[in-house]
Amino acid sequence: MSSLLNKYNVAGPRYTSYPTVPYWNDKTFSANAWIHTLQQSINESNQKEGISLYIHLPFCESLCTFCGCNKRITKNHGVETPYLQSVLKEWQLYCNFFSEKPIIKELHLGGGTPTFFSVQNLELLINGIFDLAIKAENAELSFEGHPNNTTQNHLQSLASLGFNRISFGVQDYNETVQRAINRMQPFEHVKVATENARNSGFTSVGHDIIFGLPFQKKEHIIHTINRTKELLPDRIAFYSYAHVPWIKGNGQRGFKDSDLPTAEEKREQYEIGKKMLLEAGYIEIGMDHFALPTDSLYKAVENKTIHRNFMGYTASKTQAMIGLGVSAISDSWYSFAQNVKTVETYQQLIEENTIPVFRGHILNEEDLIIRNHILNLMCKLKTTWDKENGWFDELPDCLISLQEMELDGLIIIEKNELSITEKGRPFVRNVCMAFDLLLKRKQPHHQLFSMTI
Repeated sequence: MSSLLNKYNVAGPRYTSYPTVPYWNDKTFSANAWIHTLQQSINESNQKEGISLYIHLPFCESLCTFCGCNKRITKNHGVETPYLQSVLKEWQLYCNFFSEKPIIKELHLGGGTPTFFSVQNLELLINGIFDLAIKAENAELSFEGHPNNTTQNHLQSLASLGFNRISFGVQDYNETVQRAINRMQPFEHVKVATENARNSGFTSVGHDIIFGLPFQKKEHIIHTINRTKELLPDRIAFYSYAHVPWIKGNGQRGFKDSDLPTAEEKREQYEIGKKMLLEAGYIEIGMDHFALPTDSLYKAVENKTIHRNFMGYTASKTQAMIGLGVSAISDSWYSFAQNVKTVETYQQLIEENTIPVFRGHILNEEDLIIRNHILNLMCKLKTTWDKENGWFDELPDCLISLQEMELDGLIIIEKNELSITEKGRPFVRNVCMAFDLLLKRKQPHHQLFSMTI
C-alpha cells in the first residue's frame, strides 16, 4: 500500500461538482442564464422530487485554523438580524421566479457556526423560509452544531420546526491537536450535545472526525474513535484535512507545514480509523463517510438514491439546489452559481433587489456526460456507458490512462463498465480525475487542490 500511496498522492478535487470551481467558464455565465436553467430544473423536478436549500451562516466567535470555509469572526451578535433579513429577502427574490411554491425536500444550515445565532433568530429564519414554500413529506432538515455552544434550547426549538439531523464537528480529542487548530472542546461537551440532540428528537446525529491534522498521531485517532464509539453517532464523516493555505490565507497558517503528518502517516491514520469504525458496526458510504445500518444515509445506498453535491453526500437526491447567503453555491444541474463572498457586498446587492451571484458555469452537453460519470463513481463506485448514453469521444483515452490503476487492482474495466474495487476505495478521487477532461486540458500552473491522500 505504501508504494500505491506514493504513486497516487497528487493534488486533486473532492468532486462535490463537475466542472470543479476553478474550471468554471465565467465568460458564458450570466445571472439571467443561471435563473433560466433554475426555472427549467424547477419545472422538471419540483413536484416530482422537490428542491434542496443550503443556507450559509458565516459568523463564528473564534477562528479554527483548520477551517477552509467562508467565515466572519466576530463577537458582535448585532450582525444576526440584518444578515437574516438579507437571506430571507434573497429567498423572496428567488421565489418570485417560480410559477408555484417550491417543495423543500432538504434544508441545511452551514457555516460558520449556525448556533452563533440565537434561538429566536433561527426560528424567524426557518419560519420565513417556509412561509414561501412547502415542506416535503419526510423532508430532511439538518444543521452543523458546535458542541461548545449548541444549547438545549437550540436543539428543542429546531426539532420542533422539523429538524431531524445534526452534525457535530469533533475533529480530534487530543488537546495538543485541538490547541494547534484553535478548537478546544472536551469530550464531555460533545457527549452532552449528542445526548441532548437525541433527547430532543433528532433521528440522525453525526460526528465529523479529521485525520492528517497538525501534530496528530495514529494514537490520537485510536483514542478519538474509541471515545466516539462510546456515543455511537448515527453517521461519521472521517476525512482528510485539506491543507490549502494558498487559498485560505492566514486561517490555515496557525502551524507549520512540518507539523503535519506525512502522506504515509495520514493513510495509516485513515486505515486504522476505518478498521475501528467497521468493527464498531459502521458501513463505509462513498468517500470518507460511514453510517450505521439504521441511518438514512445507509438506506439511501441500499435504495440507490444516495447523491453528492456541494453539501457532500446526502440521502435526498434533488435536481435543484439553491444556496442562500454569502458565498453559497447553487446548482440547477444545468448550471452552477456562487454568491459574492463578502457580507457587505452581499447585503448591498440584496438591498438593490439583485440576485447576488458573481460567478458560475453553464454546463454544455459534454459537461453533463462527464458530470454523470463522476457522480456515479463518487456515489456508486462504478459507472457505465454505451453508444447511446454516457459515451464521449475521449472515453477510450480515459480508459487507457486508467490501465495502470487496473493493474494495481484498484479498478476493474469491462466492456461497458468501470468499477472501483475495495482496494481502490481510497483512490476514488484519482479515478474521477481520469474522466475530468477540463483538468486534463488545462493543467494548473500552481496547486489548486488538496492532496488526494
